[in-house]
This record gives sequence, C-alpha cells and structure tokens, in this order.
Amino acid sequence: MLYIPGQKALSAFRIEKLQTKIQAAGLSCVLEETQYEYFLETSSDLTSEMQAQLKVLLNAGAEPNPRLTRFELFVVPRLGTLSPWRSKATEIAGICGLTGVQHLERGIRYAFSIEGDAPVSRADQETLAALLFDPMTESVLTERSAAQPLFERIPPQPGKAIALLETGVGAIERANVDLGLALAEDEIDYLKAAFENLARNPTDVELMMFAQANSEHCRHKIFKADWTVEGVARAHSLMDMIQNTYDKSAGRGVLSAYSDNASVIEGSVSDRFYPDPETGIFGYCTEQTPILMKVETHNHPTAIAPFPGAATGAGGEIRDEGAVGRGSKPKAGLIGFTVSNLRIPNAPAPWETDFGLPARIASPLSIMLEGPIGGAAFNNEFGRPNLAGYFRSFEMTLAGER
Repeated sequence: MLYIPGQKALSAFRIEKLQTKIQAAGLSCVLEETQYEYFLETSSDLTSEMQAQLKVLLNAGAEPNPRLTRFELFVVPRLGTLSPWRSKATEIAGICGLTGVQHLERGIRYAFSIEGDAPVSRADQETLAALLFDPMTESVLTERSAAQPLFERIPPQPGKAIALLETGVGAIERANVDLGLALAEDEIDYLKAAFENLARNPTDVELMMFAQANSEHCRHKIFKADWTVEGVARAHSLMDMIQNTYDKSAGRGVLSAYSDNASVIEGSVSDRFYPDPETGIFGYCTEQTPILMKVETHNHPTAIAPFPGAATGAGGEIRDEGAVGRGSKPKAGLIGFTVSNLRIPNAPAPWETDFGLPARIASPLSIMLEGPIGGAAFNNEFGRPNLAGYFRSFEMTLAGER
C-alpha cells in the first residue's frame, strides 16, 4: 500500500464548528489540521513520471506539519466496503493512463494538539472519534498503517443452509441478526411457511436476496398496502391516491404513466440542434419533444448516510430517466426533504421534544445539512442541475403516541 498526502480537507469554518463540539464534549485537545490522505494499491511500481501525474490528478503532495501534531486520527471508508469515491477515482486514474493503479482510496487525517503531556485516554479517543465519523459508512484508525485492510481481498465464503427444518424458526431469526437482514416478524413467518412447504432449508443466499427484493426500498410494501383507519377499510392505497390524478384525467396529454422508468407527457414542437446520424453535420431538426418526469424515493439510504444517500438517489433518478422509451436526456432535477423536528443546538423551538432515534439513523439536522449538498453534488457531476426543491419538518402526537 502506498500513501500520498493531499490538501486541506475541511474549511476553517468546518474546523471551528468541529472544535466547538470537541469543547462541548469536555475534551482538552485542539484540532490543528485536517488533510486528505490517499491510499494506493498498484500492480507494479509507478515511475517518477506516473507519481508526478498522480499527484497532479489528486492535487496532492502537501506534507503534514509535524509541529502541529501531538495526536492523530484517520477517518477512512468503512473497512470491508468499497466507497463510491474509490470506484470513480480508480476509473479516472486508468483513463488517464495510470493503469498500474489498481485501487485508489481517500481518507481524512485529523491532527490534534493536547494540553500538557498526558496521553489521550482510550475513553477520550472514543469520544473524539464519535464526533468525526459516521459509523455506518466510515472507520476511525489511530495510525496510518492500519488502513491496509482497505485493500484486503476476503475470499468468498461458501453458501450454507439455514437449519430451519432441524431447529425451527429460531434459525431464521439468528440468520436475520447475523446477516443484518432486517426482516420483520411477518416476513420471517412467511419464509418459515414457504420453506416448510418446500420441505427444505433455505440458504443464506436466498434469505439475503429475499431481504433485498422484499425491502420497502424496492417494493414499497407500505405504499401499496391496504389501509384500515379507525376501523374503516380504505378503498385506496397510498399509491392508488397518487395514481388517482391520472385516473381522473383519463390520461389526457399523458403518453406513458406507471409503466416505464418514468412518465411521459405531451410536449410541444421544437427545434433541436444535433448532428445528422448519416452525415455527422450539426443542424436543427423540427420535431415533437415530449416531456418526462421521474420521482426517486431514497428515504432509507439518506437516513443512514445523508450525503451519499441523497447523491445516489439523484443517480437512480438520472439512470431511470435516461432509460425511458428508446432513450431520453435528463435535463434538470428537484429534491425534497421531509424530516422530524431539527432541534438545532442552542436554538430549540418550544414545540420540539427530543424523543430519541435509533443509533443507525442520522439526525434530522444532519440530513438537512448534508443531504441537499449530496443531491446537488451528484447532479452537478452529471451536468444536470438541481434547480429547486422543498423542505418540511413535521411531528405530531397521535393516540397519545409521538
């Protein structure tokens, strides 16, 4: 593994905000410097010319200031995962002729000074680390060499059967925890009945595939579910209510809805400037220009990791838009966020009460600070600007429960 120091990672404003959190946590250390760190795995030694080219590509090469450092922490993508940045950066390096670069990853080095000569305790390290990283997507290291597992290749494990028939439903319940499947109780009951009917044990692969394919993110089970409200069965699901506008309009002006990757409505006749496929010469072509619209929900990924969750949500939208009909061209996007009360530090609103949240979920404030930037960043990278959006916070008490 090779290492290249990069440029400053955080702005002075971000460092100041982070230092405020450090002080509020009762820690005596001072954040002096943040710096990008680039980790490389190569198939062969890089020539001096290649190294120089790589430093230019990464805008790297600034050595850390040892006089500012008494204690360091390194935040890298979660060990055992492949980050989106790594995928993009490695591909770009190859396109630029650096074919010897097999993997290229980025982390951030945080350098601290400490009052007095006392070493930082393990408890203080853990408190400090919690302020620096997202445990769902990142890992914190105490030394640079500990980043080696970023490039470790773990051999695929053989598939195995889950002993449902021998030990009962507890086998699926244990697999649910061990594999992180997040199966609900009714899903576990369904799987138990299904495989008992098949008279065989499920495999871990089958359970994993079911968990993904049957997730709310993929199937919108709640969106399409039957609802009973105050004892009265409702005629329409949430999805039916959305599609009701199309039903009421009898499809007037709608060329495609709820059947392709995006909906298409009638547009107008316009002049489009593009090259003739036969001659390659640019010119105007007068033709009908239908308009497409697409909604991509990315609730769970954004709740887990706001920046990449919102970013990849925009990516899914762009992908689906481009796949409509024989092909289409995404032009612009909107983005919306509906979250719980923000509970801004030192600025609480009278109606806001902290009811807590699961440890794996980002706070509403974190979502609103990072999510819009993630969505905008991905859109900008594809030349498809995020033009507008909405933001709402909402909580209510229903039947005595929040």
